[in-house]
This record gives sequence, C-alpha cells and structure tokens, in this order.
Amino acid sequence: MIAFRPNWQAIAAFLAGLASLVALPFTATMETGASLLVTVIVVGASVLSMLKLRPAVEAVILAVASHGAAWLLIGGLEDAFGTATFGYFASLAAAWLLAWRLVTVLSEMKLTSVTAQRTVSLIVPAIFGIWILILWEALTRGGGVPFVLLPPPSSIGARIVTSTNILAADFVQTVLKAVFIGYLIGTLSGFVVAVLADRFRFLAAGLLPIGNMVAALPMIGIAPIMVIWFGFDWHSKAAVVVVMTFFPMLVNTLAGLAATGHMERDLMRTYGASHWQVLGKLRLPVAMPFIFNALKINSTLALIGAIVAEFFGTPVVGMGFRISTEVGRMNLDMVWAEIALAAVVGSLFYGLLALAERIVTFWHPSYR
Repeated sequence: MIAFRPNWQAIAAFLAGLASLVALPFTATMETGASLLVTVIVVGASVLSMLKLRPAVEAVILAVASHGAAWLLIGGLEDAFGTATFGYFASLAAAWLLAWRLVTVLSEMKLTSVTAQRTVSLIVPAIFGIWILILWEALTRGGGVPFVLLPPPSSIGARIVTSTNILAADFVQTVLKAVFIGYLIGTLSGFVVAVLADRFRFLAAGLLPIGNMVAALPMIGIAPIMVIWFGFDWHSKAAVVVVMTFFPMLVNTLAGLAATGHMERDLMRTYGASHWQVLGKLRLPVAMPFIFNALKINSTLALIGAIVAEFFGTPVVGMGFRISTEVGRMNLDMVWAEIALAAVVGSLFYGLLALAERIVTFWHPSYR
C-alpha cells in the first residue's frame, strides 16, 4: 500500500498545474506539446512529493522538476515578449511552489556529516537567489513589463558582459580608491581615538555627543560640502566615507572596551599588569566582537556613501556617476549592471569580514 504524506506546497502545485491546462499553449512561440510537458512535470513532481520518500530522493525529484519546468518556461518566451497566458503563470507558480518544497525538505534534513550540513547551508540560499532571478525573468518578459521600468536579468547580464571595461573603470574609481581608502582611514582613526578616549575619559565625554550629532546628519548634506572642500575626484568621496565610518568604529570600540568585567581587571592588576598590558591581553580581545560589528556596519556604509557622494560631482567615471547619467538616458540595463556590481562587491566585503571575525573570535559563545 502506498503511503501518502501530503504537504501544502505539493497540493497547491498540483492544483496550479491542473489550472494551467485551461490556457494552452503558454506563449505565442511555445508549442502545445512543450506546454503539456511542463504541466506533466509539475503535476507529476507534486504527486511524488506527497509520497513517503526518502528526503534525499524527494529533494532530487523536486530540484529537477522545478528547475526543469522553469527552464522550459523561460525558453518558451523567446521572441514572445508579453504573450504569456494564464496557463504560463499558473505553471510558473507551480514550479515555484515545488522549489519552496525543495527548500523545506533540505532545511529539515537531519545530516550527521559536517560537510553535508555546510553544503546544504549553501544550497538553500543559492536556490532562493536563483528563483528570484527566474521569477524576475519570467514575469518581466512574460508579462511584457516595459524595459525602462524593469529590464529582465538576461538583459542586465548581457550588458555586464559587453560593458566590462566601463564597469572595471567604475570599480577602480569608486571601490579601490574612494571606498577602501576612506574605509581604512575612517576605521583606523576611529579605533585609535577610541583607545585614547578610553585612556583619557574627557575625550570620550566630548566626542560621544559629537558622534551622535554627526550620525544624525543627512549624507546628502555632507557630500556637497566635501566636494567643495576636496574637489571632484575620489578624494571628496573618500572624505565622505571617513566621516561615515569614523564614529561607528569609535562608539563600538568604546563599548567593547567597557565590556570587560571588574573581576578580570582586578586579577590583571594583581599580576602587576600596566594599563597597556591589560588593554592588549584582556580588554582588546574581549572587545573584538564589538570591533568587528563596527567593521561590518562600515563595510556597507562606505559603499553607500561613496556612490551617493558621486551624485554631487565627479569625473566622468565612477559607479554613482554612471547610475545618475544612465538613468537620464533611460539605459536601465546599465543602471542595474552597476547595482549588481555594487551588490557583489558589498557582499564579498561583508563576507570576508565575517570570515575574519569567525577566525579571530573563535572563542565567542556564538561559535560554539
């Protein structure tokens, strides 16, 4: 006797697959046979998902069915912009529900191998990202969304491939010059001032109120002033980044240095340790989670600050400059290409800092 294990994603996918049969073919260029094949795939996979299969087997079936159906649906949009029918969107919803079920199955799998756990932890967010692109592509092309409102990912990818020289020059101008230099100056100076303010309390009493005031200043008000002071090149953008990253590092480092308990400090004093020995051997290691928290916050603030600052005056290169000019020309694919570049750079920067934090603060309870 076959045992069933119903789940709502599979039931909804089954019903959506059946509903897609009311409008065949799915697009103007997609043959009826191909449309029926998509329906068979999603309906069959939804039925199999309701059987009591091993989680690994169910995951393989769902992965092949959901992504295979999506591939056929997107392929059916070739030379058929804006001609998708109700059946197309119903089958797309069914494939998406199967992918949702796939993520659920992967998340609930009980794995004993550490390697397998880490692999699954990478696969799940990858599926989320892939399906954001699939839905974006299918909905914009199938629904006939105007290019100037939202270009499909395929057009953005084509623009990235054909504009690598422009993107590389913008990357060097914005990231390697303005962001990294401003980030290093802002975070290092904030850290040094925090150490001095911890040693001389009058500095902390005077700087923290100023830090709160500067944090409340609008970035669009600071950027034009820095352009006037430091010129139109990357120096003014780096200055904006310094202002935006200095005080988060200052505040977080002071909070981290104050996190050490009195018992630990008294113990170090009984050993005859000086102020700087206590700082280096006890207080700074304890403050590392706070310092890395500031570094991660500043990694996003620095990129945002540099890009926005380029809106207020820059040479004919830079990510912010490119975004502002290409919007005026209605070249939205280039705008999204710059946004994608900024997203990748910001994610990699944040990820490297998170990895460094894990290595340095391996002793923290959150990593046990």
